[in-house]
Amino acid sequence: MPIRCLDPILIDRIAAGEVVERPSAVVKELVENALDAGASRIDVVLESGGRRLIRVIDDGSGMGGDDLGLSVERHATSKLPTGDLSQIATLGFRGEALPSIGSVAALHIYSRAQGSPHGFSIRVDQGKKHALAPCGLPQGTKVEVRDLFAATPARLKFLKSDRAEARACADAVQRLAMANRQVRFTLAGTETAGFDYFARAEGGDALLSRLADVVGEEFRANSLRVDAAREGIALKGYAGLPTWHKANAQAQYLFVNGRPVRDKLLSGAVRAAYMDYVPQGRHPALVLFVSCDPREVDVNVHPAKAEVRFRDSGLVRGLLIGALKQSLRAALHRATPATGASARNFLARRASPTSAAPVYRAPASDWEWRKSPAYPGFAEGASRTSGDLSLGGETLSADTRAHEQPPAPEDIESSLGAARAQIHDTYIVAQTRDGIVIVDQHAAHERLVYESLKQARAGKNVARQALLIPAIVELGQTDVERIEDAGPLLAEFGLVVEPFGPGAVAVHEMPGLLKRADAAGLVRDLANALCEDDRTLAPLEKRLDHVLATMACYHSVRSGRRLGGEEMNALLREMERTPGCGQCNHGRPTYVELKLADVEKLFGRR
Repeated sequence: MPIRCLDPILIDRIAAGEVVERPSAVVKELVENALDAGASRIDVVLESGGRRLIRVIDDGSGMGGDDLGLSVERHATSKLPTGDLSQIATLGFRGEALPSIGSVAALHIYSRAQGSPHGFSIRVDQGKKHALAPCGLPQGTKVEVRDLFAATPARLKFLKSDRAEARACADAVQRLAMANRQVRFTLAGTETAGFDYFARAEGGDALLSRLADVVGEEFRANSLRVDAAREGIALKGYAGLPTWHKANAQAQYLFVNGRPVRDKLLSGAVRAAYMDYVPQGRHPALVLFVSCDPREVDVNVHPAKAEVRFRDSGLVRGLLIGALKQSLRAALHRATPATGASARNFLARRASPTSAAPVYRAPASDWEWRKSPAYPGFAEGASRTSGDLSLGGETLSADTRAHEQPPAPEDIESSLGAARAQIHDTYIVAQTRDGIVIVDQHAAHERLVYESLKQARAGKNVARQALLIPAIVELGQTDVERIEDAGPLLAEFGLVVEPFGPGAVAVHEMPGLLKRADAAGLVRDLANALCEDDRTLAPLEKRLDHVLATMACYHSVRSGRRLGGEEMNALLREMERTPGCGQCNHGRPTYVELKLADVEKLFGRR
């Protein structure tokens, strides 16, 4: 078959397949052009999810007649004044967007440059370019794209519903709005809710205010500030609390030099930083901005400019992980306020009637209130400070020994308050200055022990306790081999084991923190943990943390252990000093806080 040159219009349509995948790609290219033109306001209008109409209006520098005529030619751009691809300081640079759009749609551009007496317009209809014409227009540019993919109906079959396409267009605008808080963005459409993000002045919490506009006001109460720099690379933004996580990674917004990207390197660094905090299968929410010299990053590796490549990827990854971990450690025990709100809503639902309001009936004349199921009675032989509370036939245990002494003022003023009671020998109830806190003692102590073991491992000063008589643990042969292979790793934590004949291992030394733990149960749990790591081929760092988490869980204060007032307060104070104590090693919250206003709402006082 002979080789032939393709038709120029067909060449443009092939190129459009790389740049214009769907309406959101058109919106992204046009808004980026407006930002590069220095616009202070950008208005976007959509019809039928962008298939029928996309209109983008800006008040930027605009174009004269000659520039407007060149703008629809392939590989014509104002973004590369020197032709140096390593010095790209704008969002667009290929010079393919407008001609590619014009080859698959009806493109109409109106523009007026600063100081020009009037504007000019040009039309490109499915690849056919028309002549320039004068027009009336304020300074700036208006671009209209109609009947997208009308010349390529096969492409229309791959588009989603109008609502889904409109949502994708809105997401593209919102991502650019996050990185350009000094610009006002508006969007209107028939298939999606519009928005109007006012320009935010520099300084203060301007960035957080814009992010709250886009992501939601909840982000403000659940985010941590991130600010770090290393060797010419700067990282700024906000990272979500570990207890405020999502079902997918759609709430992770990453930017490089103001360009929204979906980069595997950056996403992997986020996963590594949150590995100790977020439950498996959940994802943190964050907005991070990486800034560096344009020569240090290649933005020309993807037609849609959605991916980048760093010259020193290790430096960027290390900076991201280190900065995120530092911010998470600085948060200490802080947890999302949404946990308390969820608890309040749950209690409110349980308390609300599911049927019509009950009819009031006067009590019978022979009614004995002491025999009512709701009467709180204490078991015989109980001390005056603890007892079994009988409620509706169900026995609830409550230990109120913390009430023997009035709470210290400094404890009341602490963020987790002063311990007032222990219920079910599992949960600590504490009183704060303006509310109450309920703590899961096992989950909280599990995190405390885990962090202590990590610090000891990092400092290589793990205390050991030699056993007078070695503990012999019988295991399956496969588990014995796993324990034997992990012997040097376990010895770093103070657990010294060695094979003891077929199907058994001998434990000679235990970590000091675990000296009272059951050696046999601990070794069996570690064997199971190592088996899980074998299946996932976890890296060494994750295997270390998995072993430590298993040890911490095994040694923690178990549910059912009764604590005294001093012990409970000591646990609360240690939580306040320890990073990551808002969640246990498995990512579950360790405490729930209810403000006094929340409690008053439950009882109809507000």
